[in-house]
Amino acid sequence: MTAEKRGAERSLAAGLNKIYRRVPLGMRFGLEPMRAACSQAGHPERAFPVVHVAGTNGKGSVCAMVESIARVQGLKTGLYTSPHLCRFAERIRIDGEPIDDEALSDLLHRVLDSEADLSFFEAATLAAFLAFREARVDLAVIEVGIGGRLDATNVVPTPRAAAITRIALDHTDRLGPTLVDIAREKAGIAKPGLDIVLGRMTPEVHRTIDEVAHALGATTTPVKGYEAPARVGLMGAHQRDNAAVAAVLGARIGASAGAVEEGISRVAWPGRIERVGRFLLDAAHNVDGAEALAKHLRSLGLPPGEIALVFGALADKDWGPMLDQLAPLASERFYVAPRGAGRGAVDAAALAARHDGTPLESTADALSRFPAGGGPSLVVVAGSILLVGEARGLLLGLPRDPPVAL
Repeated sequence: MTAEKRGAERSLAAGLNKIYRRVPLGMRFGLEPMRAACSQAGHPERAFPVVHVAGTNGKGSVCAMVESIARVQGLKTGLYTSPHLCRFAERIRIDGEPIDDEALSDLLHRVLDSEADLSFFEAATLAAFLAFREARVDLAVIEVGIGGRLDATNVVPTPRAAAITRIALDHTDRLGPTLVDIAREKAGIAKPGLDIVLGRMTPEVHRTIDEVAHALGATTTPVKGYEAPARVGLMGAHQRDNAAVAAVLGARIGASAGAVEEGISRVAWPGRIERVGRFLLDAAHNVDGAEALAKHLRSLGLPPGEIALVFGALADKDWGPMLDQLAPLASERFYVAPRGAGRGAVDAAALAARHDGTPLESTADALSRFPAGGGPSLVVVAGSILLVGEARGLLLGLPRDPPVAL
């Protein structure tokens, strides 16, 4: 084999191709394959202190805030989140930056050439653990994928700090049909001696999490009574709740009050009520997220004639009530089916049948309807993380890897 051929087989493109072949395994529930793989790799998950964050909505924002706080405090950080908006490397960040291509390529090949039988998400999680160990991070902030109890990230030992953010109906086919069912799965991140910070939630959900946590030797502290810093770097009233959770976690990792305030004020988290010119990109992909986005849009005081909506959703989401929240706020509506999900998207015609609008073939076609110099003052793109990722890539001219809703 020539050196050129060996290089091609070990390239980032080849590594991504290998991990994308694991997509059909989905986000597999169960810890044994991940535990076996970590053992084989010398237990990288034990090599650094962890902040572990679960929840339906807000967990990615809280992770971004805590990571920002830690960097302001002077810590070397790792951040693991999912899914990615544009490039796979966004999932694994070192000191706030996506892992570089050479390091990512090496990690993917090492993980996928092993004997471990890992799903897409498990392989990505193991790659993150290895990256953080080799970077010698002072702190890794790790977002749960789905649920908590059986999520691949839950192989970490007792974290330095942990939180469960808002609980809402999502992934009900995997986590159960009620908020209590979902809360029980999220609470599975509890470990002996751990005190979990809880975001705002109903008394019934709180009681459920308490029951599970106490049975596992953990305790909980509700965020109610804690205040967010005066300035939050992310837009939307709901981010103040997330910032309050992050502030408590920041204190628990030893950050000063000044580092907490500065970290939360400086945080950036793409695709979460993010403005790109007159486009507002938001990854709201369930009813709770759509309600939070709708509340923010109403706070802007713009009449529907000044707002256009580009909306698309995956078929396994509760897309009807999501659209009911957002469609009345916009006088122009354009519908697309997000591409590359690995699972079905809602047909654009079905969206238009629910709320009158224009079905289109692609995100690019939708964005092209808003040339500079005319039209509505605000174009909202929402309904799917995949849709927002594609729109962001098109608007900013960013390179993109295939999207995966895992």
